Amino acid sequence: MPSDVLSQQALNRALLARQLLLTREKLTVPRAIEHLVGLQAQLARPPYLALWSRLQGFQRDSLTKLALKRELARGTMMRGTLHLMTAKDYLRYRGLFVPLLTAAMRSVLKERATALDLPALLATAKPFLEEQPRTFEEVRAHLLKHHVGGDERAMGFATRMLLPLVQVPEEGLEWGWPGNAGFTLAESWLGEKLSTDDDASPLVLRYLAAFGPATVADMQAWSGIKPLKDAFEKVRGKLVELRDAKKRVLFDLPKAPRPPEDTPAPVRFLPDFDNLILAHADRTRVVPEEHRALLSTKNLRVLNVFLVDGRTAGTWTTERKMGAATLVCNAFDALKKPVRDALVQEGEDLLRFSDPDAAKVAVTFAK
Repeated sequence: MPSDVLSQQALNRALLARQLLLTREKLTVPRAIEHLVGLQAQLARPPYLALWSRLQGFQRDSLTKLALKRELARGTMMRGTLHLMTAKDYLRYRGLFVPLLTAAMRSVLKERATALDLPALLATAKPFLEEQPRTFEEVRAHLLKHHVGGDERAMGFATRMLLPLVQVPEEGLEWGWPGNAGFTLAESWLGEKLSTDDDASPLVLRYLAAFGPATVADMQAWSGIKPLKDAFEKVRGKLVELRDAKKRVLFDLPKAPRPPEDTPAPVRFLPDFDNLILAHADRTRVVPEEHRALLSTKNLRVLNVFLVDGRTAGTWTTERKMGAATLVCNAFDALKKPVRDALVQEGEDLLRFSDPDAAKVAVTFAK
């Protein structure tokens, strides 16, 4: 292949390097989250597991303390889903997602959205959420009290999508946030104003550093923002152009890591919704096409996965019984003994991290 054409194997190793999955790195928690442009945080636990798989010596309280100090923010960002960002990145980039979040709200609610008086609705919700953190059960009840006969669920969803909100962490919790975490206004919680800069080109450079080489369509799939062609054009002079085996144009940063194809890739366990799985329109560099349908449920939950040689090789779950913690691997294909042994070691280490009070840990295989 010409030097500017990258095979699937080369793209895989480049992505793993950017995602800190070829070796555990010595980075601080804020630096890692910043480098990764946030962590998927639909649930409270995944960011902790994502960092454990990527950083040397990661301790869960290091993340929780930063969240309590308001140096991290958990709010709605890419693809209209919850992400854990550094406070700096949340404030800088949240405004870019306003059109996406507005469109997503209208797409979900359809004609129910047209029946809402959005300015009046947000004027009611904003001071209530600014006063103190509120769960959305409380928000919906408050809105219904002031907009009698309104569509309770639609009002709550519109508020959640249109106001820049963050979920508030609590001390003493296993994973930093309760299952029904309270929300408050981001500017009040973080103590700074959101940026009004609508230039997406700096985010292009950040995306490529974490997920490149990539196409414009790949970044659009990761972010949910469309179109991004102009943003790429704005920084094109800072980029190199490569090709994949299908001759598609891939953009990248000139000095970003692109390791040799034969670079070893260790087994890794990743939490549900991990951005490694969701960051490209064409996911085949890490998700074989025959695996794609196996990685999510009918309600679109993206499952915990494990990687073998840098690619999805199965899903995993954990169980607690009689004080013992067990990690169950459900492999898509037969695994060789050295791979199973590596998964056992890595899985036992993960359980010692996630279930430190377990009297016993074990890794089993469903088949």
